Amino acid sequence: MLTLSVTRLLEVTGGELLAGEERTMINGLAIDSREVMPGSAFVAFTGERVDGHDFIADAVRAGARAIIVTRDEESFRETLATSRRQGVALVRVDDAAAAVQALASFHRDRLTCPVIGVTGSTGKTTTKDLLRSVLGTRMKVVATEGNRNNELGVPLTIMEAGLDTGALVVEMAMRGRGQIAKLARIARPTAGLITNVGVSHIEVLGTEEAIADAKGELADALPEHGRLFLNGDDAWSDVIAARTQAAVTRYGVSEACDVRAEAIGVTELGNPVFTLVAEQGSASVTLPVPGRHNVYNALAAAAVGLYLEVSLDDVVRGLEEATFTRMRMETFQAASGVTVINDAYNANPVSMRAALAALTDVPASGRRIAVLGDMAELGSLSELAHFKLGEEAARSRVDVLVTVGERARRIAEGALAAGMMEDRVRPCASPEEASEVLDDVLEGGDVVLVKASRVMGLERVVEGIIQPHV
Repeated sequence: MLTLSVTRLLEVTGGELLAGEERTMINGLAIDSREVMPGSAFVAFTGERVDGHDFIADAVRAGARAIIVTRDEESFRETLATSRRQGVALVRVDDAAAAVQALASFHRDRLTCPVIGVTGSTGKTTTKDLLRSVLGTRMKVVATEGNRNNELGVPLTIMEAGLDTGALVVEMAMRGRGQIAKLARIARPTAGLITNVGVSHIEVLGTEEAIADAKGELADALPEHGRLFLNGDDAWSDVIAARTQAAVTRYGVSEACDVRAEAIGVTELGNPVFTLVAEQGSASVTLPVPGRHNVYNALAAAAVGLYLEVSLDDVVRGLEEATFTRMRMETFQAASGVTVINDAYNANPVSMRAALAALTDVPASGRRIAVLGDMAELGSLSELAHFKLGEEAARSRVDVLVTVGERARRIAEGALAAGMMEDRVRPCASPEEASEVLDDVLEGGDVVLVKASRVMGLERVVEGIIQPHV
């Protein structure tokens, strides 16, 4: 983890020491006072709803050895002076985010382990989870936790790595042109993995070509001696591959792929099974999560693992024993006997279709019910994309369709237009309304998929299934 003296912290951040001693040593950094560990630094951010400066006392009580602030107030000094913990340094910087990024860049210079950057329109978090498990069979792995994949999350992830880290896996989100490039300048990946190019950010960038160009910034950032991993079945991979001097490994289902899947099927529980084929040999793999689309994510993780000299047997073990970030095809059975597929973290047209396909693969003694909410950031494609998703739902083996949100009403309209019976389509305005509908609809043996863009908060629907309203 990040280790440095206050003297070096001042040099790296250009900060000003307001109180305490420069010789104070710091181990670790937090931007949430609840995550402060003894000996770490706490960075007080001023947000729209919360001001970190209000939690300085909490950070000190938790054992912070340095407090980084963006303004100079006497009350901060008084808090330190009256604390039972003496010798806490108080440092002022002009820009808290820039200070965190500078510290992460400083720490990155000390790391000798491979750094794998992961991005893509869909599947990057699941791929990251699979990759962490594969590499974890042979080495200590530090990987992005939760949604720490942005301008603050990437630096925080980097600063978790240490001299004993065998590999650092950094997920990189993209919300606009130049963002991946900025994150890559901090992380300086030695290898890059781009899962695919889709339309999930088309509202921001306008065209699929622009999205491919933005994702390709990861390829631009790789050193000549590095490695780029691409979905060999994605239409944009050749364009992206041309942007790097690094070697390229392709994974997929086509014969031309270096790492590929053959004989893809599903188990009686609905989980994908396939034969993994690579230069190192072939082996059967059964994934612990539903959805045939996850075969691609598994192939990506396998390709990186084999590149980093993880044995084929350990790659298979890592894939089959992987655990996943919450709300990503998270499957469980509620006390009522209803099977829930909670994929409520994010959504776009590609991942929605994949989730519907996964729903049809999961065995059900009752009905298959899809709860689908708004998809965000689709711009001018939004109306058509939602409508076509409804048509897809009608053609699939979905018995009941519940839509949530204003844009998702077009999903309902698409399903009805494609012939789905009106009594099987239930449009709702909010997660709470959807929960009330499900209270009346769900029965033991049913399988319910819950999926939407994160802004919809459909985890509240999942909570309602676990604890139905009285």
